[in-house]
Amino acid sequence: MLQGDYRTLLRGTGLDLADLREYQHHDDVRHIDWNVTARLSSPHVRVFTEDREMAAWFLLDLSPSVDFGSGEQAKREVSAGFVAVLARLLTRHGNRVGAVLYGAGVDNMIPARSGRRHVLHLLHSLLVRPQAAETGGTRLHELLQSAASTVRRRSTVFVVSDFISEPGWEKPLAQLARRHEVVAVRLLDPLELELPDLGLVPIRDAETGEQLLVDTSDAGFRRRFARIAAQREAELRAALTHAGVDTLELSTTDDLTDAILRFTELRKRRTRQGATGLPGHLRLAA
Repeated sequence: MLQGDYRTLLRGTGLDLADLREYQHHDDVRHIDWNVTARLSSPHVRVFTEDREMAAWFLLDLSPSVDFGSGEQAKREVSAGFVAVLARLLTRHGNRVGAVLYGAGVDNMIPARSGRRHVLHLLHSLLVRPQAAETGGTRLHELLQSAASTVRRRSTVFVVSDFISEPGWEKPLAQLARRHEVVAVRLLDPLELELPDLGLVPIRDAETGEQLLVDTSDAGFRRRFARIAAQREAELRAALTHAGVDTLELSTTDDLTDAILRFTELRKRRTRQGATGLPGHLRLAA
């Protein structure tokens, strides 16, 4: 379902020029043929034969906040399951996968290769890592900037994170999306959006170590918490849209199969609409 019988939903880099046609809304501006455009006085784009081979990169946020989970599994386990399924599906068709891992900082890079053994190596690197120590806060922009300098060839990039980070990651994400096809895979837990009535509960920030005693039986406090969480949700989704990336949300209560199917439908819609290299704010302006 991810790749279909003839055309992939995740596109490789085509090298063979197949045709020229007039520019249409959602076309990648990097494919405009300026010589033909000048002669005909209207924008024309090059159409390439698509390669089936592609490279996919997983930018993995393994900071302390992803070790949280209010149910049977933590966000880290959801991340590992998603990477395992996508990496195996992609490499089965001859594609290559690589990863950049972020804990207390960017501390590991796994080159893009294909094959089952490589996928097992990637998962081993992900699962055997010790939980990151308190860092004072995630700096997601470091991961994105490192990927921009590491991943040279146009690829599909999965940013797997809960996006609980210090400010400043929005611009590097948009810059990454101008060169690559980027999917933001957002990890979340229901308890991060709404608190139940559990009485007095000690809460500890996994990244800074700060501890608070919270009275969840206070209805006013729960309403304020839900309001602030909803505001953060809206701001985060707006930032991802503005950066021009697709978003897949993975909850710790989700069934992974359903999530993969949602991702498949997302890619199908993008393929029908025509993928574009423009960031979201420029597409909206257009």
